[in-house]
Amino acid sequence: MSRRSFAHRSAAAFIAAVIAPLTMMGSASGAEPVDVDSVVPATPAAEQLDRLSVSTTQIASGLRRPTAIAAPDDGSERLLVAEKPGTVRVYHPDTGLATSPLLDLTDRVDDSSNERGLLGIAASPDFAETHTLYVTYTSLPEGEVTLSRIALSDAAQDPVPADVEEVLLTQPHSEFTNHNGGQIAFGPDGNLYWSLGDGGGSGDPLNAAQDLTTLLGKIVRIDVSASCTDAYCIPADNPFVSDAQARPEIWAYGLRNAWRFSFDDEDGSLWIADVGQGTQEEVNRLAADQGGANLGWPCLEGTSVFDEARCDSEAEYVDPVFTYATSVEGCAVVGGHVYRGAEFADAAAGVYVMTDYCTATGWGLDTTDDAHPSAVIGEFPIQTSTFGEGADGELYVANDLPGQLHAVSFELAPPAVGCSVDYQVRSHWGTGYIGAVTVVNEGTEPVSDWSLTWTAPAGQTITSAWSAVVSQTGDLVTAVGAAWNSSIAPGGSVSFEFLGTHGGTVAVPGQFALNGSTCR
Repeated sequence: MSRRSFAHRSAAAFIAAVIAPLTMMGSASGAEPVDVDSVVPATPAAEQLDRLSVSTTQIASGLRRPTAIAAPDDGSERLLVAEKPGTVRVYHPDTGLATSPLLDLTDRVDDSSNERGLLGIAASPDFAETHTLYVTYTSLPEGEVTLSRIALSDAAQDPVPADVEEVLLTQPHSEFTNHNGGQIAFGPDGNLYWSLGDGGGSGDPLNAAQDLTTLLGKIVRIDVSASCTDAYCIPADNPFVSDAQARPEIWAYGLRNAWRFSFDDEDGSLWIADVGQGTQEEVNRLAADQGGANLGWPCLEGTSVFDEARCDSEAEYVDPVFTYATSVEGCAVVGGHVYRGAEFADAAAGVYVMTDYCTATGWGLDTTDDAHPSAVIGEFPIQTSTFGEGADGELYVANDLPGQLHAVSFELAPPAVGCSVDYQVRSHWGTGYIGAVTVVNEGTEPVSDWSLTWTAPAGQTITSAWSAVVSQTGDLVTAVGAAWNSSIAPGGSVSFEFLGTHGGTVAVPGQFALNGSTCR
């Protein structure tokens, strides 16, 4: 996690403004100046990220504006999907989406505006023993954001009566209807985390995000385990537990509307997606021991100063690890998860996956590199509203409208191949000729199941070949290895010859490609 004082940021901005004209003077006409600090050397992980693609498969439909996904770790393979009006539906891979809700809280949930409703759901880490769910919602009549515990009589209870609800914690939220936050999740430490927006309006008119006496604009961390005899307890290592002027529940602050966050179970880091005012969407990463972090709002929006009058020269603001332009690339960041599943581990292990509500662009961030290089890896369904992680670590998304549930999968394209080709005409006569080709693997990895393609010059047709299988469709020629030479070792080569006919010329083809990569 990078920390920087506002004074340091201001000085950096001044220096950048001074040197920018000098940088531009040395660049080609119309070229953008290079931001030296943003240049990240290529790494093997970053190279693999460039080859990663994401896709989704619809597995259920008919949801009513889904807002959150939870997966009880009880061996049931169920997914619990929260719906904005106040219901929780169950999806099972064998039976699909249940018609009747597991839980119905519509009599107490205020979903009167676009951002209000049932917002979050989490199953306790010991659900198999305690059968306990947690939900967050905006409550009637004034939109108070509410955290509640729901105790099932047993893990399979269906439906769950609403009167078993125990309200644990509330925060008044009546001035505006937006920026409610609402994500809840258990961290690897066993504590429950909850994000709350800054109270709404534009530009944090309540001055809540930097105010430690309110939970608005914060992520809170509480202990709801059986060892706590109260509704909830404050973990002893919470950052403001000894500050009489601060709410002890607060774990992080300076947030606008961090409606999506998740944990990386491998290192305990917290990944926070905070929706911007109109300039930048941002993703922040907090290490497991970084409680008390100030994310900067409303002084900062992403990496830009939003309201300098509300900046504190003594404050240390946490830099985001990723930003994108709101008006250009989307409208609201939808934070996802660091992939830790098994099915696609070879392709996507350790990649943080996210999207945008409006553009559906899918991004992947490399979590193994402190610079967090990123790449566009595909698209998600339009209006994706939430990510979820199954008990097995596989990922799911739901989209707001038309209300569908999708399974997420990944694919890794073969690495780019460094290669060279030597093409010779051994002999030619009348209308026939013999050609010989040698392909050299100049890369550092073996080329398996190699396939060499080229465009045959006009009038040339290949009729037979040896030491390779050669076919021709139109003017496109494809040669693949035989069973005994289908792989080319680094620095190695394969050779083959073929017999063909020509229409008066035996010109050499202009370009060859090995497994899709152009050879020299």
